[in-house]
Amino acid sequence: MAHEIYFDDIQVGMEMPQLVKGPMQKLQFVIYAGASGDFNPLHTDDDFAKAVGMPTGAISHGMLVMGCVGQAITGWIPKKYLKRFGVRFAGMTRQGNTITITGKVTDKRTVGGENLITCEVTAADETGDVKITGNFDAALPKKG
Repeated sequence: MAHEIYFDDIQVGMEMPQLVKGPMQKLQFVIYAGASGDFNPLHTDDDFAKAVGMPTGAISHGMLVMGCVGQAITGWIPKKYLKRFGVRFAGMTRQGNTITITGKVTDKRTVGGENLITCEVTAADETGDVKITGNFDAALPKKG
């Protein structure tokens, strides 16, 4: 769970804590398929995935990796402060990949009485292959 964080303590360039997930396993893909209702065999059937050009078999749902990014964000910033979260899917996550989520504060400002920060986030595998890029805004309280 995220601890309390204050606008006063944030500086542009500050890095959010990293989160490492994995190695990703096909079982996670199957469980996510059940939770999301997305049973595309590309995510659950190795033979199907190989037949359509995925040499290592089933690949992760992009939204599963996005969920990992959301977990990294809300492990640092309490979700009650999150105003916006958006991503761009940039690469496929394969079985065995270990995903590291990183982020950095890119802006800090006060607008209409809200103390806002903007951060960029990236999810990449152990080879540096980027899976997701994105950003989020959060409205943080001031101390005292």
